[in-house]
Amino acid sequence: MPGATKRLADVLTSSSKSPAPDDPVLKESVDTVLVEEVASEECPEGGLRAWLVVLGVVCGMCATVGLLTAWGTFQAYYQEVELPHESSSNTVSNTKEWSPWQVSLTRELSLPVFVASAVFVACVFLTAQCTQYWHFVLCQGFGMGIASGVFFNMGNMVMAHWFKRRLGLAIACSFGGAGVGGCIFPIIVRALLHRMSFQWTMRILGFMALGLLLVSNLTIARRLPGTQDLGPLINIVHFKKPAYSIYVASLVINNLALFVVFTYLTVSAVGEGVNADVSFYLLAIANAVSILGRVISGVLADRFGPLNLLIPATLLTAVVTFAWPFATNVASFVVISIFLGISTGATLALIVQPFARMGPVSEVGLRIGMGLTVVSIGVITGLPMSGAIHDGTGSFKDVGYVGGCTMLLSAALMVVSRRCLLRIEGADWRV
Repeated sequence: MPGATKRLADVLTSSSKSPAPDDPVLKESVDTVLVEEVASEECPEGGLRAWLVVLGVVCGMCATVGLLTAWGTFQAYYQEVELPHESSSNTVSNTKEWSPWQVSLTRELSLPVFVASAVFVACVFLTAQCTQYWHFVLCQGFGMGIASGVFFNMGNMVMAHWFKRRLGLAIACSFGGAGVGGCIFPIIVRALLHRMSFQWTMRILGFMALGLLLVSNLTIARRLPGTQDLGPLINIVHFKKPAYSIYVASLVINNLALFVVFTYLTVSAVGEGVNADVSFYLLAIANAVSILGRVISGVLADRFGPLNLLIPATLLTAVVTFAWPFATNVASFVVISIFLGISTGATLALIVQPFARMGPVSEVGLRIGMGLTVVSIGVITGLPMSGAIHDGTGSFKDVGYVGGCTMLLSAALMVVSRRCLLRIEGADWRV
């Protein structure tokens, strides 16, 4: 690294006076040069250590995000058994959607991942003891939601330390883990609830999460060292860049409707007279298909660019959201589940990747953390709005109309962000 070596030499010889070894100015300059030198190295793009990191993220995403994406199963069970007197907006939104992916990169990686894992497992076990609405909000809403948010952000951030050219594939694998969890957890929950109490169902899920998160804590590691002084957790300069700010706005709007069909799919199928057992497996079908959508979109993103794929994936999600309320039988609900899995799987696998292309690798965690903190506004408020629309009209059609239009607006903003990003990166269309 001749450039970095020359800069380091300039720092050491720029003053005619010999600075003290502990001179803070010299120390800060040396740290900055060394970090930039490491960041400028080529990413490993593979190897045992890199793929062990991927394995850890896959296991963690399966345990945390995978369980959350299977929330439609819990939603239907709560409305029928545990919380029959609560409105649909209260039961759905304040329980599931307190899952803001909002924790930005900190000085450490292992400690936040360990704490988040411990909190998540504890909240799963504590959910077994919940009897009132606010108990579920506290444990599954706040506890599991925020803990999964920490892991989601840290897991995706660390991928950029080990992959660049193959980053799309690596992130697709991690979201494939979430898809596996979203596929198996509805089946497991449904089977366990037929054979034992809700309390023991949650305890078994807790032990499963414990095993998966143990693997994550043993394998996840960062490659690039942090600086001694990371500065503020918020850097407003990024929001002054049109490509970044418009993209964050598009994700806020996107998350207002992204999980609407996932959450209400089972409930709406039961309402249309579909057999309850079949209805509960619709989420498993959607999540199984989403694995294919996540992996294929990740591979294609490395070749064509994440935004170039995210825009059509968002448009497909809009079409599915418009069509979902008109499903009336098993065949139509299965078709909706398949296209829902493809579109949302691709969307979830791609939303983080554009952040890595909007600045240096050393600040990717900061960009993701700040962006997803703002995005949590849409995550938190989306389902309460949909639930209120359903409670007010008694039909899912208006929910589908509003959700579909919301996704169209999100896609339009992504197009604008892409044009702004092209101006920054020159003629490279793969953004």
